Amino acid sequence: MKKNVLIIGAGGVAQVVAHKCAQNNDVLGDIHIASRTVAKCEAIIASVHEKESMKTQGRIEAHALDATDVAATTALIEKTGSRIVINVGSAFVNMPVLSACIATGAAYIDTAIHEDPLKICETPPWYANYEWKRREECEKAGVTAVLGAGFDPGVVNAYARLAKDEYFDRMDSIDIIDVNAGDHGRYFATNFDPEINFREFTGQVWSWQDSKWTSNEMFEIRKDWDLPVVGSRTTYMTGHDEVHSLSQNLGVPNVRFWMGFGERYITVFTVLKNLGLLSEQPVKTAEGQEIVPLKVVKAVLPDPSSLAPGYTGKTCIGDLIKGTKDGKEREVFVYNVADHAEAYAEVGSQGISYTAGVPPVAAALLIAEGKWDVGKMANVEDLPPRPFLALLDRMGLPTRIRDEAGDRALQFD
Repeated sequence: MKKNVLIIGAGGVAQVVAHKCAQNNDVLGDIHIASRTVAKCEAIIASVHEKESMKTQGRIEAHALDATDVAATTALIEKTGSRIVINVGSAFVNMPVLSACIATGAAYIDTAIHEDPLKICETPPWYANYEWKRREECEKAGVTAVLGAGFDPGVVNAYARLAKDEYFDRMDSIDIIDVNAGDHGRYFATNFDPEINFREFTGQVWSWQDSKWTSNEMFEIRKDWDLPVVGSRTTYMTGHDEVHSLSQNLGVPNVRFWMGFGERYITVFTVLKNLGLLSEQPVKTAEGQEIVPLKVVKAVLPDPSSLAPGYTGKTCIGDLIKGTKDGKEREVFVYNVADHAEAYAEVGSQGISYTAGVPPVAAALLIAEGKWDVGKMANVEDLPPRPFLALLDRMGLPTRIRDEAGDRALQFD
């Protein structure tokens, strides 16, 4: 059994990960949190103690770390005896952290595709640009590397695999729908790192349609959905991580991602983009100072973790899947609804962080227990979905299904 966890990152998602690791430290062992800013790690530890999240007595410690430094990350893994690394830092550090895991034999878990800070919206499939190139390296070292184990990507991948295994003989389309019907009370803010948030939407929108890559502009394709709990919501087709693995791994001819946006977000985003303020390329001010416009925008926006105390409302995220079963056409919506206020009460974070932070801890538990410790690189849809979804049900992210038989909770035990 693998024990002792190193958490890379100290934002809102890392706070959820730390609480959930603490709630399961009888299995996961010692907990270590590392970031460039030790004070942020210490604040998370204080929150864990304040909420009395530790299931049993054990270590939870903060460490200073530049995760782009492979040697430093390798040394910290060895020093702490960590056998599982949960990377919820910036997507820019995925490759160096993975390198440190390969060097030490520690299992690796992340929640998003690696990004090059100087490139936006690279050629699809995105996983093939960095992660999948290292499959052989992981397998040769016997290192388990679970990619994209957040909610989307992550849980939605498990939903798709579950549907393939149990609900369809043939799947014709997967439409992943992500709607945040919450209200944080600010004029404008992003629910996770503004730099990563904006980068998702400034390039081409890649979708998988008729078994080929299709490109559109952001906010070009709109669709309204009638969803459980949150009701009728407007979404726009955008590119997203899970499209790039599900399209290659499950043999489904149509895979699309839809995200809900309010008119204010679209207006502010459009103005910022048209002014060049979402560029990742450096510019010089009249005084000769070099700055990156996108980093300036990030600096003036609220820290996503600061949104949590006053956040109200719910999220609805799921897979609408169409295909055939026993010769008949069918449509199934597999989904989760999360509550912002409930998330804050439990772990001090808002619902977006909660949905992203619980799943990698469930993945860590499955690795610790050997069920997902596969000794190679895998996307979530490559792995058995039922143990994962059963854990999520127990940990606060229950799965529901809406089909011809009605709307109901799914049972996995």
